[in-house]
Amino acid sequence: MMFIPKKTVPTNITEEAVTPPIFLSARGSLKTVRDFLRFAVSRFNEAELFFGHGSDNAYDEAAYLILYTLHLPLDTLEPYLDAQLLPEEQDHLLDLIERRVVERIPVAYLTQHAMQGEFEFYVDDRVIVPRSFIYELLGEPLRPWIEYDELIHHALDLCTGSGTLAIQMAHYYPDAQIDAVDISLDALEVASINIDDYGLRQRIQLIHTDLFDGLENTYDLIISNPPYVDEESVKNLPDEYLHEPTLALGSGKDGLDITRKIINQAAQFLNPNGVLLVEIGHNRDVLERAYPNLDFVWLDTSGGDGFVFLLTREQLEANQLMNQENSVE
Repeated sequence: MMFIPKKTVPTNITEEAVTPPIFLSARGSLKTVRDFLRFAVSRFNEAELFFGHGSDNAYDEAAYLILYTLHLPLDTLEPYLDAQLLPEEQDHLLDLIERRVVERIPVAYLTQHAMQGEFEFYVDDRVIVPRSFIYELLGEPLRPWIEYDELIHHALDLCTGSGTLAIQMAHYYPDAQIDAVDISLDALEVASINIDDYGLRQRIQLIHTDLFDGLENTYDLIISNPPYVDEESVKNLPDEYLHEPTLALGSGKDGLDITRKIINQAAQFLNPNGVLLVEIGHNRDVLERAYPNLDFVWLDTSGGDGFVFLLTREQLEANQLMNQENSVE
């Protein structure tokens, strides 16, 4: 284990790519925000890009890339559509559009910026682009299990990545001290940047370890958005996902290797009435077959009710006891 200091490392260094002729023609021809928006949408659609890192269509992704790059409000496009760009702005923006098309780099890596809910974070290719549903469930949605937010004194974020969920936990649970764990030193360096940006160094401790290994605390709330892509799906991921760390995506043949470890070990790290919250992607059916005696609570998210499950310490202990009894028989 170790505490990770803030460290900034250059990112997005890629091998040289050939510029398509249409991008050469565009230089000097595109003048306004409207010009660049139209051009970007056309190129994104023409290239049949995959959208899954913050937007789900060419227009929204192009608008975000343009507004963020030009330091304009992300929710205000209309007043600026006919504004003319300086030559330096034109060149920089065209370079980013080209890299998105030719190299299939997610926009979050190009801008080194990502949104999760109302929170903004630094990201680069040392971490996956934040897109967990868990942030939607913190606070009020957990009220049936956590009556008051002030009851969370110690919390744990397993597989913290860029630290986004740990930071959002600190927001929703103001009395909580939070441990944020990851096996990747690279990821923890990015998390350190975000924790410093939010001024949470005194409340969030970064720990370099593999899941629960070496942890000494017990917790009122444990959350995790672990790797959960199954072996077959990893082989068929769109190019955009290949820019993300492989370590943070795949988890064995059925995608549940890490989730099994969490379920099998979490009880001893939860306080009485403690809650475990885990995201597992599209693996609900596989998980329920693997644990027929566990009554998973599936929580509603913007993606549906099959992506994040909740279990209490008491449920996990009862499952362990039943397994022990069955093994004796």
